[in-house]
Amino acid sequence: MNYHRAQFLCAYGISSQLPPSDRIEIAFAGRSNVGKSTAINKIFSRKNLARVSAVPGKTATINFYGVENIHFVDLPGYGYAKVAKSEKHRWSELIEGYFAQDRNLQLVMQLVDMRHPASALDVQMVEFLIAHELPFIVLLTKSDKLNQTKRKERLARIREELPCGDQLTIIPFSGETGEGVDEVHAIIEEIAAAEETDA
Repeated sequence: MNYHRAQFLCAYGISSQLPPSDRIEIAFAGRSNVGKSTAINKIFSRKNLARVSAVPGKTATINFYGVENIHFVDLPGYGYAKVAKSEKHRWSELIEGYFAQDRNLQLVMQLVDMRHPASALDVQMVEFLIAHELPFIVLLTKSDKLNQTKRKERLARIREELPCGDQLTIIPFSGETGEGVDEVHAIIEEIAAAEETDA
């Protein structure tokens, strides 16, 4: 797959605007400021494909990107406190509305900041994915910020903090060093190959 050819397609502010799902989709979910935009840019080897902001909660739309036969879907970050209740409600409607639709969703990449314990909202999100039998992996972002001792500690703890943690695929990931990118590419290409076989 030629990741460099990834293109921004469109952004949607309410779930009713979402187009029909005409190809397989891989979604990115996580709390505000967890590093979703940075991860997307690293995965596709592009500096500005997804706009990185220093302001948490900047992604207030569902953003679609396309590469070959896959749509990559950047969901709004959840859990940012400093926005109006009406805006929080709209973000919630977007995320829940996306998952409620009949979409060809093959994988959710659930991003969690490796430096900190999983938040209550991270736990809720993982519980939601498990309850709805949605396939997902966990990317532990900002892995480069920890020394080896802290990394080992957090890797052990995260499996205790997340539901069914001992059964999850958990990948330390860094937008700075590229750690985890090869593993993510392998998973994406496995999904793409399976789709071609089924077609």
